[in-house]
Amino acid sequence: MDFPQELKYTKDHEWVKIDGDVATIGITEFAAGELGDIVYVEVETTGETLDTNAVFGSVEAVKTVSDLFMPVTGEILEVNPDLEDSPELVNESPYEKGWMIKVKITEELPSDLLSAAEYAELVGE
Repeated sequence: MDFPQELKYTKDHEWVKIDGDVATIGITEFAAGELGDIVYVEVETTGETLDTNAVFGSVEAVKTVSDLFMPVTGEILEVNPDLEDSPELVNESPYEKGWMIKVKITEELPSDLLSAAEYAELVGE
């Protein structure tokens, strides 16, 4: 499995790419694999400022629905428009085309974000 080194990870299987004060967020390849074929991504929190660990949306797979948790505190700026018509991008390209939201970070990054090595250990890779 692939866990890009430049990303940070959460114990809830989200990844975070930090670029200045903007974070791009999605779910990991591990999470996408555990969920199975993703058929719908719902994010109705655009424009809202949410705290770390708040639910920002949900992802629906063939077998289950799973909440998505904010790995940072910030304002949701954008939702990936491609996921509306092509939710399978989360399975096919979780770290690139399958990103979910972009967030303007409004507080210091949480200290419990994991490195790629720490996340790989968490999921037993």
